Amino acid sequence: MDKFDQHILAELKKDARQSVSTLAEKVSLSRSAVSDRIKRMEQNGVIRGYQVLLSESQKSAVSAYFEIQHRCGRCADVMHVFRAIPEVMTCHGISGEMDLLVYVKTESMQRLHQIRELLDAELDVIKIRTHVVMSEWINNLG
Repeated sequence: MDKFDQHILAELKKDARQSVSTLAEKVSLSRSAVSDRIKRMEQNGVIRGYQVLLSESQKSAVSAYFEIQHRCGRCADVMHVFRAIPEVMTCHGISGEMDLLVYVKTESMQRLHQIRELLDAELDVIKIRTHVVMSEWINNLG
């Protein structure tokens, strides 16, 4: 990937619906060159697809962050608990009183409650704080 491919990808991340003409103008290449590069990146798996991202208010699903404090000597020793839950999107080690910040996306509040109860039942988990996502103002992660 050269600088043109990287620039095309950066622009597509901002707005994947923009026209090839608009992209070509932004990256200073011809329409056919941009089109060929996009097609090549799709075929090579660099671009795996395009998606629609709904605002939190339009979703029927529920997202939440769990702050977790555990009793294990290392965070890695408790990861099996979170890997076993398919709704866990991310798990980060954090500084401060709590040890982990876990982001979960579920299909319902009932499932979120089940996950919380599952975590409560874990002997290695000492404390949990739950923060349900009410709205999303900025998301630069895609």
